[in-house]
Amino acid sequence: MGPHPAVAAIRLAVRRTLAELAAEAGAVPGGQVRPRTPAPVPVPVLAGTATVPGTLIGNARRHPSGLPRTPAAPGSPLVLVAVSGGADSMALATATAFEAPKLGLRVGAVTVDHGLQDGSAERAEQVAVRLRELGLDPVEAVAVRVGREGGPESAARDARYAALDLAAERHGALAVLLGHTRDDQAETVLLGLARGSGARSLAGMPAQKGRYRRPLLELDRAATRQACAAQSIPVWDDPHNADPAYTRSRVRHEVLPVLEKHLGGGVVEALARTARLFRDDADALDQWAALAERDLRTPDGALDVGKLAELPPAVRRRVLRRAALRAGCPAGDLFARHLETVDLLVTGWRGQGPLHLPGGVEAVRRCGTLVFRRQGD
Repeated sequence: MGPHPAVAAIRLAVRRTLAELAAEAGAVPGGQVRPRTPAPVPVPVLAGTATVPGTLIGNARRHPSGLPRTPAAPGSPLVLVAVSGGADSMALATATAFEAPKLGLRVGAVTVDHGLQDGSAERAEQVAVRLRELGLDPVEAVAVRVGREGGPESAARDARYAALDLAAERHGALAVLLGHTRDDQAETVLLGLARGSGARSLAGMPAQKGRYRRPLLELDRAATRQACAAQSIPVWDDPHNADPAYTRSRVRHEVLPVLEKHLGGGVVEALARTARLFRDDADALDQWAALAERDLRTPDGALDVGKLAELPPAVRRRVLRRAALRAGCPAGDLFARHLETVDLLVTGWRGQGPLHLPGGVEAVRRCGTLVFRRQGD
């Protein structure tokens, strides 16, 4: 008898991602390497930590399915999984630990303590213990300090990714896997719509960006819960995910259910499909803008206003965004309203003075060119 359908679906999605990574790294499948199996090391369990007795995953000896696993050879390429302890990330970690050794990959994990709740450090360590019991190695519980810039959600996300980047560099990880699902993608699209964002924002989260991979974007959140239940994997539900003080929580628990009720089922899937379509369009427009920018740059690095004016608005605004980012504008603070104002220096020129942009950057029209520079330069 095979695994539960949700378990099988998650393993398949993870296998596809890992196969790409293994091919890039030239990893040797675990079956071709027979390293000496070390004696099992007892792992201390914190009081109150839920465990799965007798189960070891991935780099250890046995998976909850009961199938023995041969660990990847020491020194094999390492993949890290970002794990919060929730169903999405625990299902991802479990599937990765099951699939990775067969492709010659080691599996580790990082759990980030944002320090935003009482007892968060203890919970992070409990998650780390749980992951070690499942055979992942190395496993780190990393504490971060969350700032205030951009609001609590944005600041926590920035701190989390900074910690994951450092962990990946510290361990020389090939990639970091994230547990975002189709539901997360739908929420991201709705948030982009509410903010009046452009196609790139409506394209949602990419399946791959730099060292990060999101294997579960085509699967819904219910599948991860079913997979954890089928394998008796304990999970922790972050109360922030249900706190209406957070915008994404309101989208998840109030907006999407209303849409599903009044528009019928399939809204999440439709929004995720919309993200894929927008991503294709945004990628094509970005490529066009990159080529156009090379043609209209002057020898001193400014932009030729005449040539800019000939471009379609969607391409022109992308050229302006690229130039602003290159000058030092923070990507997260540069919004459509900023670019629309800069665009008026091209299409509605009436002698306006310099425009002040985020990050201490200004845009000024001068002698038929558009110049982006740091204020005071």
